[in-house]
Amino acid sequence: MDFNEIQSNLESLDPENIGSWPLLFRIVIWIVVFLICGAAVYWFFLKNTLHTLEMKQREEATLIQSYTAKASDAANLNALKLQMAEMKQTFGALLRQLPEDTEVPGLLEDISQLGLDSGLEFESIGLGKEFVKEFYAELPIDIKVKGGYHSLATFVSGISALPRIVTLHNYTLAPTDKSNDNLLMTVTAKTYRYSANQDSDVGGVK
Repeated sequence: MDFNEIQSNLESLDPENIGSWPLLFRIVIWIVVFLICGAAVYWFFLKNTLHTLEMKQREEATLIQSYTAKASDAANLNALKLQMAEMKQTFGALLRQLPEDTEVPGLLEDISQLGLDSGLEFESIGLGKEFVKEFYAELPIDIKVKGGYHSLATFVSGISALPRIVTLHNYTLAPTDKSNDNLLMTVTAKTYRYSANQDSDVGGVK
């Protein structure tokens, strides 16, 4: 069938009697009508529904993830409670190592006595400026002592063994004028005082 024949057949078609059209033309019309109806159904009915379905599927995936995580937490709840109790106990033990205001002078006496027992001679020892942190205060103690190397090592080791938390910073060592066997050590010892200004207990410990 050439183009002229197709054109001739199109001109001879009766719009009011589609049933008399050739089969090929009727099939084309059915396909076009079907596509138009399908597009109309999708646009007016299915588009929003499919979009809603996609959103619900995403929401379902999120909920499944959340449920899985919560189910895992629930399965490990007893272990988590035990771990939390152990953490509070450990934190409480550390917190109790923070001296209160009334214990700081005693800590200075302990450091002084430790130095004397180690055979050292104190040039000076005193509190520096206090720095207040989140729930504790940092108290620097400026120390200047003279003595032999082994005596200084014994003194430093003894400070680390004190029952209270004390850390040492900013070491300097220099020979004294009298003897090269003696050294002058300056060091900053930092201890940590619990801040009583907190409104709530920390880790269950006041």
